Amino acid sequence: MEGCFWLLASGFLGKTMKMGKRRGSHRGWREEKVLVESRNCHPTIWHDDYIQSLKSDYVAESYTIKIENLKGKVIEMFHKMVDPLNQVEKIDILQRLGISYHFEDEIRRMLDKIHKTHYGGDVCREQRLYATALEFRLLRQKKYHVPQDIFKSFTNERGDFKECLYDDVEGMLALYEASFLLIEGESILEEARDFTTKHLKDYVKKSTDQIFVQWVKRLEARWFIDVYRSREDMDPILLQLAELDFNMVQAVHQEDLKVVSRWWKSTGLGELSFVRDGVVENFLWTVGVSMLAKFGALITIIDDAYDIYGTLEELELFTKVVERFLSFLNLYNSVNELALDTLKEKGFNIIHYLKKGWADLCRAYLMEAKWYYSGYTPSLQEYIEIEWLSIRSPLLLVHSYFSFERGDNPKSIQCYMNDTGASEEDAREYIWNLISATWKKYNEELAASSPFCEAFIQIGLNFARMSQCMYQYVDGQC
Repeated sequence: MEGCFWLLASGFLGKTMKMGKRRGSHRGWREEKVLVESRNCHPTIWHDDYIQSLKSDYVAESYTIKIENLKGKVIEMFHKMVDPLNQVEKIDILQRLGISYHFEDEIRRMLDKIHKTHYGGDVCREQRLYATALEFRLLRQKKYHVPQDIFKSFTNERGDFKECLYDDVEGMLALYEASFLLIEGESILEEARDFTTKHLKDYVKKSTDQIFVQWVKRLEARWFIDVYRSREDMDPILLQLAELDFNMVQAVHQEDLKVVSRWWKSTGLGELSFVRDGVVENFLWTVGVSMLAKFGALITIIDDAYDIYGTLEELELFTKVVERFLSFLNLYNSVNELALDTLKEKGFNIIHYLKKGWADLCRAYLMEAKWYYSGYTPSLQEYIEIEWLSIRSPLLLVHSYFSFERGDNPKSIQCYMNDTGASEEDAREYIWNLISATWKKYNEELAASSPFCEAFIQIGLNFARMSQCMYQYVDGQC
């Protein structure tokens, strides 16, 4: 599952790289502050003193005991459920509340039975649209084979979805979310997405803007907890467990953030005039993984150096230094720290791969600098090929599309416009189609067998979700 690896790598190595950049020619130190401000970045509000003052009551042992008791009650609830629709609805609620990870074994057993009962033979069981679409999404998310043909009964002789479905908002929403698990060549699901998109826009904007399978799970959980609290079918046990779990996870993230913030302060790198202090943004980018947040902060510095600080000659020299891995001490120490931890825990040395990743990243940045200084506008294909050198995934297109609004040079969109003579609107649509095609490829790989563990695959998926979250409406770095 090669794609999962480069998706993970891109989330880590590529997350601070915005496809559209404004480069400035080399200027004196008096102009550095102006250069930083020209990127439309705001000063940080997350100072170390404030971060260290964050406290949570949800670290006491009593909360751990309480959550275990609630989990036991939920498992008892599972054992009493026999209706398949009731089962999949409960699984869906658990996922949206962000607590399904506590019940993976129970969920797997229920889905195994549903898949065997409904999809074990040549003929799939016919149900109403809501139940069919919900089962389809839950099963595909867990790598069960479910054919798109199960939706044929909802189409007419021309292959269009029946008009009688217009008023079935619940079923349409379920079908809309299910359609985003399509793979290349699934025309029925393509039609399902177009059909539901067209008819749902007037109902729920959130549901069409933030797709559950593509959205950051903790943000979804925080939003859905409030929604679930007011629902008529709200189960107080599930709500209590979700609220407690969210606060306990938040407490863990706060403690990890304190560690990262202390590290950042100890480096003194925030004092550099051209450096963005984005330690909290990088912590969020890496979905709360403290070691990757440190690397993200270092990547941001290198990004800024290539972007606005160095001359072309200086950047060429710096790239050679990184290739020999003689770069600044904080980078050297951080990479070696990760390599040493991995050697201790896993028994193999990864330093070569880390060094190559950093060198590839800098070579890609350098190529962009050369393009700028020479006034060369690359084709979109050339631009994407350079991004491969820095081990980024096609989800760099998400960065490109959603960073356009801040006024930076829209490089990938501009490249396509330059290639084809297309309008800005057509170029945006083309880039969006590339993003959609990338999700199809990811869905296909997600369904395939893989040598990697499920946790590793989910890390890659979470980075993809975070990319879309950070760039969907604004520039994710400023």
